[in-house]
Amino acid sequence: MWWIIALVVVLLLVLYVIAAYNGLVRARNQVDNAWSQIDVQLKRRIDLVPNLVETVKGYAAHEKATLEAVVSARNAAIAAPDTPGGQAAADNQMTAALRQLFALSEAYPDLKANTNFLALQEELTATEGRVAYARQFYNDSVLGYNNRLQTFPTVILANMFNFTQREYFETDEASREVPKVQF
Repeated sequence: MWWIIALVVVLLLVLYVIAAYNGLVRARNQVDNAWSQIDVQLKRRIDLVPNLVETVKGYAAHEKATLEAVVSARNAAIAAPDTPGGQAAADNQMTAALRQLFALSEAYPDLKANTNFLALQEELTATEGRVAYARQFYNDSVLGYNNRLQTFPTVILANMFNFTQREYFETDEASREVPKVQF
């Protein structure tokens, strides 16, 4: 009779290990999926920048420093490492450069009224919203995954099977400041 109890305990333990392991795998895959969504949206934004720069060039060609900053930020974003920290740094640089570019439109009424510029600005605004949503979803996924890795008894399995914590996608303090543009 005691062997039946021992068998049931062992069976329950095995079922728990299987369920916990599968839960860790699902959480890790959700983080990977969320990261790919950020990547898609950041690439979408990068692809819009050349058209925006060309449109602005026609109206504000003498604003060369701002246009070069946008192109430089785009190149940095393309070359950024495929990690949350690397992409966040490139994202911060791109956001700051685009803010300066959009601030230029206030000084050039013809540019501000240009339908191509307005369409690109609208598309970038929509993309920024998608990036923000993807970033939030990614960070929520990382939170859930990291919590699973750190709570008992799952932490034991996570260490046994080499599950590692993931990094949040965070912006730096400088990117939260309103840019100062002087004409």
